[in-house]
Amino acid sequence: MTTALSDPRRLIDRARLLGPGAALAVIVAMAAQFLSNHYGAPVMLMAILLGIPFHFLSEHETTGPGIAFAAKGLLRIGVALLGLRVSLDMVRQIGWGFVLIIAGCIAVTILASILLARLMGRDKAFGFLTGGSVAICGASAAMAISSVLPQRETSERDLSFTVISVTAFSTVAMIVYPIIAQSLGLDQHLTGLFLGGTIHDVAQVVGAGYSVSDETGDIATVVKLIRVTLLAPVVLIGALVLRRNADVGGKRPPLLPGFVAIFLVLAALNSFHVVPGFVLEPASTLSRALLVTAVAAVGMKTSLARLTDVGGPAILMMAVQTIGLAILVLIPLLMGLV
Repeated sequence: MTTALSDPRRLIDRARLLGPGAALAVIVAMAAQFLSNHYGAPVMLMAILLGIPFHFLSEHETTGPGIAFAAKGLLRIGVALLGLRVSLDMVRQIGWGFVLIIAGCIAVTILASILLARLMGRDKAFGFLTGGSVAICGASAAMAISSVLPQRETSERDLSFTVISVTAFSTVAMIVYPIIAQSLGLDQHLTGLFLGGTIHDVAQVVGAGYSVSDETGDIATVVKLIRVTLLAPVVLIGALVLRRNADVGGKRPPLLPGFVAIFLVLAALNSFHVVPGFVLEPASTLSRALLVTAVAAVGMKTSLARLTDVGGPAILMMAVQTIGLAILVLIPLLMGLV
């Protein structure tokens, strides 16, 4: 009886502790969504930029715990729900051949990024974080990968830098890549494969694809969601490698992060058409809202003074990653391998 009565009390206490900070993150996210809807600004970029001026709130005892929860807890729920957006039907629509090409491009981009990070004086974690965000799905991938990386002094700064940079590069790609595709003589189908296989964020893929044609937009969106599907195995493999290399006495990452397991289960259920259609759209909207809120919270945890310490070489590194991925995807398209 005592336990049953104490659980609701603990739940209420937890809500009181996390509520103020989480509510502030939601408000910042809503402001970012408003700017995106009315002025076409990238919502993820707006969320983190609007959050940064409120960094002081993340250090306040009243709002700090809720902001920290929004940055991690809401993120994991949002990533898990992304599983409902993908299915094996997408793979069949595009073809296993191109899916294997995309998987290979992602692997090469991430491994090359880890090597590039070492050459530029950064650690492997920074290379994995930036490479994964460029190769898979921008800010969402950066947030998911960050959640399994070991905590470092520069963790929050590196994550904020990555989210800002990858969103900015994605926005540039949304404008430039359709022009490149046209100049190379790619038809609407190949243009969709190119845009979906290279642009970082889903929203920018949609914007670029449908600016060419409906067919291009449909194909680009499907290819992009296949890249989103590969987020789960990449995070899983990363967690396994980090677990193996963890210090003997230190805290080791979980063998299979819970949110990755839920992602995979939901993707499997969606592949077998078990999930009712009326659930999919609300779940997708909720996932997006949670991810924007998590990005806003990351912005609120970011010190602008420390963000400037990242330096120009890191921006150059992300530019090289972005261009490298575009070249990797273009080669098989231009060679007629698809």
